[in-house]
Amino acid sequence: MSDFDRVERALADRVPGKDEVTAMVPDLDRITLLMDVLGQPQRSYPSIHLTGTNGKTSTTRMVDALLRGFGLRPGRYTSPHLSTVRERIAVDGVPLDEEAFARAYDDVAPYLPLVDEKSGRRVTYFETLTAMAFAAFADAPVDVAVVEVGMGGLWDATNVVHAGTAVITPVGLDHPELGSTVGEVAVEKAGIIHAGAKVVSGVQTVEAAEVIVRRVAEVGAELAVEGMHFGVTSRAVALGGQLLTIEGLGGTYEDVFVPLHGAHQASNAACALAAVEAFLGGGARALDLEGVRAGFALADSPGRLEVVRRSPTVVLDGAHNPSGVEALVAALDEAFAFDRLVGVVGVLADKDARAMLTLLEPVLHDVVVTAVASPRALPADELARLAVDVFGADRVVVEPSLLDAIDAAVGLADEAGDGAGVVVTGSLYTVGAARTLLVT
Repeated sequence: MSDFDRVERALADRVPGKDEVTAMVPDLDRITLLMDVLGQPQRSYPSIHLTGTNGKTSTTRMVDALLRGFGLRPGRYTSPHLSTVRERIAVDGVPLDEEAFARAYDDVAPYLPLVDEKSGRRVTYFETLTAMAFAAFADAPVDVAVVEVGMGGLWDATNVVHAGTAVITPVGLDHPELGSTVGEVAVEKAGIIHAGAKVVSGVQTVEAAEVIVRRVAEVGAELAVEGMHFGVTSRAVALGGQLLTIEGLGGTYEDVFVPLHGAHQASNAACALAAVEAFLGGGARALDLEGVRAGFALADSPGRLEVVRRSPTVVLDGAHNPSGVEALVAALDEAFAFDRLVGVVGVLADKDARAMLTLLEPVLHDVVVTAVASPRALPADELARLAVDVFGADRVVVEPSLLDAIDAAVGLADEAGDGAGVVVTGSLYTVGAARTLLVT
């Protein structure tokens, strides 16, 4: 067994269970204690902390790319992963290799039993990975950490960074654990705002905006809001992405190419740029335009409107809630000229599958429903019943195996001839597994 395999098994053993000792609870007790015994590695560099319901991973990756465009060495922490857990921890844009990943675990592992015993609960899978990331960044060392929350913000393990720059992408309903209203979810997300922080917010509903403004006032932070203090002023579809003019906090940035599709990614780019402006200079002056262009040229976001095959074109998108699907549908219409589109859809059981299918129905000619490779998956036959209600029985194919589902969708697209395509969506788990099958 390799060291990496050993570490993967050890991490899997820390996936939360249902008993009192292994269950995941909303507190920072274990991660705080773990950071203490590790010597507070997250304090050895400044951080940019990101949360939101949709767009936070893409925005995190763009912040990372922009910082590299200005010659900095960032550490990037994101979740979940698509193909390998190593994707979650990257230094200077590159995921840790197997040796470095195992070394990061071994730096943390001796302290885990101590924290388990002192806290009375086991350190979880995500808490362990978070500690590994912070330790790896200190060891590298990095100039800045770009940290995406796992879920929520207030009680998320990443919230021990107390970042000087915080980003909140649009807030909506997603994980039931975070609340049943947008306002309740926003309270959790706004928890990453700490005293004196510079806060960058994407466009929010009134309910979410009120929560964020209140939190900013309570802790004495500074707030910049998309549409008021910064934003995209022009946007044109370009080959492989889009060409933007962005009004930033410190100046105007023209003819910026972003190699990602969709209006939502343009908005994410504006938030990323504002965050880097706030981090580098407080937003008081414009950044070098060539540095901005160079940074965005490095941007990518695997599994987000990612083309992984031609003839027929296969697009992967990890939209996993109605808001994400709505953005996907708009981007497909804008960036791709499909005459016929076949969907492969697999979702988790706690998502609003009916709403997602309803949004997809106008743009899909056929839908192949499948099962996500997760214990939380909605079974293919249950998803099929919803799909038949929305699409009609003659437009629905059921294939519990993702590989068979992709083969069936590609076959339908091939039958339709030139101009047909396939989109795989519904969950990052679905997209991650599809990416493993399709990207070599």
